[in-house]
Amino acid sequence: MTEQNKYNLRGASSDKEDVHEAIKGLDKGLYPGAFCKVLPDVLSGDPNYALIMHADGAGTKSALAYMYWMETGSLEVWKGIAQDALVMNTDDLLCIGVTDTMICSSTIGRNKHRIPAEVIKALIHGNEAFIQNMREHGVNIISSGGETADLGDVVRTVIVDSNLIARIPRNQIIDNSNIKAGQVIVGLSSDGQASYEDRYNSGLGSNGLTGARHDLLSRTYLAKYPETASPETDSGLLYSGHYLLTDRIENQPLDIGSLLLSPTRTYLPVMRAVLHEYRHKIAGIVHSTGGGQTKCLHFLQHQTKVIKHNLPEIPWIFQEIQRASGMLESDMYKTYNMGIRLEIYTDQATAEDIIQIAESFNIHAQVIGYTEPSQQASLEILSASGNRLQYTA
Repeated sequence: MTEQNKYNLRGASSDKEDVHEAIKGLDKGLYPGAFCKVLPDVLSGDPNYALIMHADGAGTKSALAYMYWMETGSLEVWKGIAQDALVMNTDDLLCIGVTDTMICSSTIGRNKHRIPAEVIKALIHGNEAFIQNMREHGVNIISSGGETADLGDVVRTVIVDSNLIARIPRNQIIDNSNIKAGQVIVGLSSDGQASYEDRYNSGLGSNGLTGARHDLLSRTYLAKYPETASPETDSGLLYSGHYLLTDRIENQPLDIGSLLLSPTRTYLPVMRAVLHEYRHKIAGIVHSTGGGQTKCLHFLQHQTKVIKHNLPEIPWIFQEIQRASGMLESDMYKTYNMGIRLEIYTDQATAEDIIQIAESFNIHAQVIGYTEPSQQASLEILSASGNRLQYTA
């Protein structure tokens, strides 16, 4: 059995093929090639503006936070989950050029038997802490409140989701249909510690946590916290690793649980600065979340091949997930961001300036690849072991 099959049997999917099939043929908005669906500004009727509404969440990472909180009593993990749910929205929106004035709403569904009031309070305060941090860096996010529902008959622990809405002039929209041959790709790292982060970030983000959790963590957690796994899943696929959440690793600044729970990094402060100077020099932006390093395939409308031949060293957390899971390299790059979670398509001269801006925020950036003409939309990745991995749209 391949690890990708294991991932599917655990009830998860890096491809979201069922979702893509369900929405095939539906209206894709004003800019079908954009990262998010763009709508006419029907509220004001202004033809020069557009509206974007987006929904996403922290996913199964909240089950991991529940375990860590139960083991350590630390409410700090819930602050990170609140950030995860917001950033999975904000950084999708920045891919179409929105870096300011977003209105957010949060939705929390909990099993009240397991998630007490103190956790709800920590999640709500986590939202506000992230919003305040962004305001201090020039990004205005406005909270409109949200909904907290007690859903014990449906939810085993807790689900944390958010949605955002923004308004943007149409002439400022980044449309990924402009990605074409002759461009270079700047990649922004997902690990390290940005100037606006309060501690080291493993780079994992909020994707692939179902696999990471079960492949790394000890079997003991299945007995202690059966509510964190689906009873329909073959128990042999659950918690098959050897780590305890509080295990410390040599040369790693955090324990295993904290590495897995590193809050999803936002690139809003960086991209606010980048777009202020170079908005009209950027052909496309891809937030490498679901689909990992293959996410860009969704946006190749021209006969274009993306070649990623210069990815940086893979952060430890991804190396360890691959070692523990036995996952094929091709599946790792398809599931995880592998250390680069935002990629920008532009020209060489602009790329150098973007790299300098990112580095000023203590985020490593480099040219990770380029685009060239091709008979079909495709992707080639030069892997860490020197293999050339091939993917098609």
